[in-house]
Amino acid sequence: MSRAVAVLRPEPGNAATAAAIEAVGLTAIRLPLFEIHAIDWTPPDVARFDALLLTSANAVRHAGPGLASLRSLPVHAVGDATAAAARGAGLEVVSVGDRDGAALVAAAAASGVRRGLLLGGRDRALGSDPIVAEAIAVYASDPVDVPAETLDQLAGSVVLVHSPRAARRVADLIDRAGIDRRTIRLAAISTAAAHAAGGDWERIAAAVSPDDAAVIALARTLAD
Repeated sequence: MSRAVAVLRPEPGNAATAAAIEAVGLTAIRLPLFEIHAIDWTPPDVARFDALLLTSANAVRHAGPGLASLRSLPVHAVGDATAAAARGAGLEVVSVGDRDGAALVAAAAASGVRRGLLLGGRDRALGSDPIVAEAIAVYASDPVDVPAETLDQLAGSVVLVHSPRAARRVADLIDRAGIDRRTIRLAAISTAAAHAAGGDWERIAAAVSPDDAAVIALARTLAD
């Protein structure tokens, strides 16, 4: 019998990923660890920048009307979902990274970007870089309470981790609940997320690209 697959990402992504998992015949455990909401921000002078850097579709979803003032900037995005959200908002995507934020910034620098504007979350994982002229938080991802008894269903499952932050939190919650990590398999969206989860899992692997389809495909292999 295939293992159940736990989805930890916030809504609306949680429901979408869980539905995709169920569509391939697996059982989904819906367990969001964070809740996302927009935060106030002031669009900067677009003339100060030569590119817009996006590492999450949430930045596009929650940026609000201020995003329209940035439409003249070419967009460098991590993953197909972020790129699709950017195009849907009327932005011009010139490159799509297939790894993580650090790799995206390196590729943008190699293409000639010197004054990038990074829109992201308040707890963004991407650190400072010479080509990031300014980083602005347009959304926050806050932890939600997870009852200890709810975590019991993770034993013997495949757990999807969509970010390093989610990996660290689920590892901490599992340890606090006294669940043996060696009963759990982890499917991480990136190498960085896999590393953040630490060790002692039954199995842990990173998706071939930083998108939902790739991490779901990985989860299918780990569920058998």
